[in-house]
Amino acid sequence: MDIDFPLILVLLVFMSGLIWLVDSLCFASKRGEGPSPVPVEYAKSFFPVLFFVFVLRSFLVEPFQIPSSSMVPTLQVGDYILVNKFTYGIRLPVIRTKVLALNAPERGDVMVFFPPHLKKTYFIKRVIGLPGDIINYRDKKLIINGESVDQRLLAALPPSRPRVQLLDEDLDEKTYQIKNSLQRYSGDFTVKVQTGHYFMMGDNRDNSSDSRIWGQVPESDIVGKAFAIWMHWDSFFSLPSFKRVGSINP
Repeated sequence: MDIDFPLILVLLVFMSGLIWLVDSLCFASKRGEGPSPVPVEYAKSFFPVLFFVFVLRSFLVEPFQIPSSSMVPTLQVGDYILVNKFTYGIRLPVIRTKVLALNAPERGDVMVFFPPHLKKTYFIKRVIGLPGDIINYRDKKLIINGESVDQRLLAALPPSRPRVQLLDEDLDEKTYQIKNSLQRYSGDFTVKVQTGHYFMMGDNRDNSSDSRIWGQVPESDIVGKAFAIWMHWDSFFSLPSFKRVGSINP
């Protein structure tokens, strides 16, 4: 069962603020210089911190940890990333209603969202198709609205009997790396992106659960734009590494 952390945070902020407010309005003057009850002291101590975290996480920047290899080589398992929560508009926490429209996602953006089949689980993939786009995928190559997406081979590994290709891919003036398996057929397809939806794919093209499997992502389920790696940490049995710190998006 997934923990609804945004809801828990909202409830904690509300309860601690309410306890502090009720005590200030109804009981503090009667108590005089005497000590406050323990729940009130806790509320006074935690409310400012919780409120700061609430505003930061809900409207500005939220950290995420990469759990799978679907975005290799761009993102590795154990990368900790930062997501801009206001790039695509300001949304209310928990209910996700957009209250201020700003920018729309662009092809090539690395985006965090809730997939159609798991409405409480964060996924991260690359935006491949915008509303109205016609996407063809043939022989591991993308064709969007009749135009081929350029690819350049960087390496075939291992060199003696290649099983994997690393390539540069150019999409709307964004250049990023993708990974193809030469031993796995991921399937060709043609699809038109629905109005108000986005077609997502992982950079590890043959090892990614994405829109090819569970469908297109509605605009209402967008979380934000991933923009930086700030740490890499494989497990609690290893030390954090900062060698991969840097920008995600081209």
